[in-house]
Amino acid sequence: MKKRTLVFGASLKSYRYSNMAINRLVNIGLEVVAFGLKEGEVSEITIDTKLIFYEDIDTVTIYLNPKRQKDFYNYIVSLNPKRVIFNPGTENPEFYKLLKQHDIEFEAACTLTLLATNQY
Repeated sequence: MKKRTLVFGASLKSYRYSNMAINRLVNIGLEVVAFGLKEGEVSEITIDTKLIFYEDIDTVTIYLNPKRQKDFYNYIVSLNPKRVIFNPGTENPEFYKLLKQHDIEFEAACTLTLLATNQY
């Protein structure tokens, strides 16, 4: 089974990093699901605007600032991902503690850089 990534805070705007991440993840053949504020599609991936219990999430890559993340802590933990990536500007020590309590790996990193350097 391929690794499944949830892009959390996805945007329809092509200049946004979350949008670029969706495109790159799809281009390398990874399975992608996305959650954002506006419904639409990026690289044929539907951006969901309602919280869905996705199964088999390997990675959640976050594109929401820390203040907005708080409402989604329990949701993200409930998905039981193997890891959570906090992209630049989304770093959140409070959330790190919660993830650690649930044995979920996390890292402050740039998804686009990880992809570009084959470290994803």
